[in-house]
Amino acid sequence: MTTAAKQQGREPRVPFFRSIQVKYALTYLLVVAAILIVMNTYPLLMVENMVFSSKESNLKRQALVIGSALAVSETLTREGVEQTMAVLEKAQGTRVLVADASGLILYDSSTLDNRLGHYALMGEVVAALRGKDVARSEYREGAIRCRAAVPVLYHGATLGAVYLYEYDAEQAQVLLSIQSNLRYISLVIGVAAAALVLLLSKALTRSTGRLLSAIRRVREGEYSHRVDARGRDEMAQLADEFNQLTDRLQTTEEARRRFVSDASHELKTPLASIRLLTDSILQNDSVDMGTVREFVSDIGEEADRLTRISEHLLALTRLDGGPERQREPVELGAVAEKVAHMLTPLAQATGVELKCRIEPACALLATEDDVYQVAFNLMENAIKYNQPGGRVDVTVRRLGGKASLVVCDTGVGIPPEDMPKIFDRFYRVDKARSRAAGGTGLGLSIARDTARLHGGDIKVGPNPAGKGARFEAEFPALKEGDRP
Repeated sequence: MTTAAKQQGREPRVPFFRSIQVKYALTYLLVVAAILIVMNTYPLLMVENMVFSSKESNLKRQALVIGSALAVSETLTREGVEQTMAVLEKAQGTRVLVADASGLILYDSSTLDNRLGHYALMGEVVAALRGKDVARSEYREGAIRCRAAVPVLYHGATLGAVYLYEYDAEQAQVLLSIQSNLRYISLVIGVAAAALVLLLSKALTRSTGRLLSAIRRVREGEYSHRVDARGRDEMAQLADEFNQLTDRLQTTEEARRRFVSDASHELKTPLASIRLLTDSILQNDSVDMGTVREFVSDIGEEADRLTRISEHLLALTRLDGGPERQREPVELGAVAEKVAHMLTPLAQATGVELKCRIEPACALLATEDDVYQVAFNLMENAIKYNQPGGRVDVTVRRLGGKASLVVCDTGVGIPPEDMPKIFDRFYRVDKARSRAAGGTGLGLSIARDTARLHGGDIKVGPNPAGKGARFEAEFPALKEGDRP
C-alpha cells in the first residue's frame, strides 16, 4: 500500500495500463496481430510466386520455340527473322525482340517503342548472348511485368538472342483483389478478436479481483469471509486453498482469543488472592503474627501457582513455534520406570498404589526430555486425581509399529461429555478439585502437543477394569534395523 493510500484510509488502485487485464488483452491482441500479418502476407506471396513461375515458364517456352525456328542458318538477318516471325503466331500482349550476336536488334514487335536498328542494352539479352536462359518477373505500377531471354544456337554457336516481354494488368488486378479481400477479412477478424479479448480478459481477471478483495477483508480481521470457488481451473483451486487457509486462520484466531481469555483469567485469580492477602495484612494493624505467617504462606502458594502457570505457558510457546528438536533413540520403558521412581513418594503420600509393567524393545525416535514430559504428566495426573487406596497401572508395550504408554487409574474418572475437551488449554473437568491439586489446566495439552510433535498422539477413555480413566500415548516405534 502506498503512503498516500494509507493516509487516506483506502486501498491502492493498480494503474489501468499495469493491470493484469490489460496485460492479458495485449498478449492476446499481439498473438492475433501476428496471425493476421501472416494471413495477409503468406497466401499473397504464394499466389504471386505461382503466377510469376507460370508466366516465366510460358515466356521461356515461347522464346525457345522462336529460337529453334530462327536457328536454320549460320547467321541471322533482318529479312530472315521477319519472314520467320511472320510465320509464327505471336502471343497477344507479348513483345518479341530478336538481336544478333553483337546485340543489334533485328526484329521488334513493339509498335509504341520500336527499337529496330538499335542495340539491345538489356541485362536479359546480354545474359542470353552469353549462352544462358533467363527469366524475371516483378509487380510494379499495378501490373505484372515478366521478361525472358534465350540464346539462338546453331551447332553450339550463339547466333543471337530472343527476348520476350509481357505486360499483364488483369492478373495484377486479381492479386490486388485477393489482397483487398484478405485485408477486409483481417479487419473483421481483428475487431471481433479485440471484443472477444476484452471479454475474456475481464472474465479471467474477475476471479483475481474477487480473491484480492477477499484477502483484503481477511487482512482486516474478517476471518469468516470466503471466496466462491467455481470451476475446476487453477483459480478455483487457488480460491479453495484460500478458503482452507482462512478456515485455519479463523480456528487459530478463535483459539488465540480463547487462550488469551483463559490465561488472563487463570493469572488474575492468584494475583487477586495475593492482592487480597497483602491488603488484609497492610490494612489491619492489630493482626497477630500467626495470622501474618498464615497469610504469607498463602501468598507463597499463589506465587508458586503463578510460576507453574508461567512455566506451562512457556512450554506451550516452545511447542508452538520452537526449533526442531534433535531426535535420538529413546527407550520408552526406561523413561516410564524413571518417572515411576520419581512419583513413588507422591503416590505413597496420597495412599495410591503405583504398578508398572514394562515390555522390552519399545524404543522410539524422540528426545528423552519430551518423552519424560508426556509420561510425567499422565502418571502424575493419575495419582493426583485418584482416591486414597486407589491404584495406578502403567504399561509399556509394543503393538505392531507402535510403542505405547498406557496409564490406568481408579480415580474419579472423566464424564463422557468432557473427554473431547480435556486436551483443550485451561480446560478442567472439576475446577475446584483441579486447583486444590495444584493443576493449571495445561498439563494434558502440553503432553498431547509433545506427543504429536514426534508423530504420536494421546487417547483417552474409561478404565476397562472399572472406575477411573485410561490414557494411552502412542508413538511410532523404532525398527530394529534403525537403531544406531
